[in-house]
Amino acid sequence: MKLNTKGQVTIPAELRRKHGFAAGDEVSVIDDGGVLRIVHHDDLTTGQRAVLRVRGSAGNGPATDDIMAMTRGE
Repeated sequence: MKLNTKGQVTIPAELRRKHGFAAGDEVSVIDDGGVLRIVHHDDLTTGQRAVLRVRGSAGNGPATDDIMAMTRGE
């Protein structure tokens, strides 16, 4: 598959049929830890969308023990 100049890609017909996608369906594209997932928009709860949106975004901040020490003034 190739991404076109508009950033679009065609999902092959066999995969659309297998996963129940049809013309006009609302879909969401989710960044799931560096892997893009295309899902039916209605299949996700608000909480699931929020978790997927922030998954893997914490980075390499201070360790929990260091944060606890800072909040205690140690």
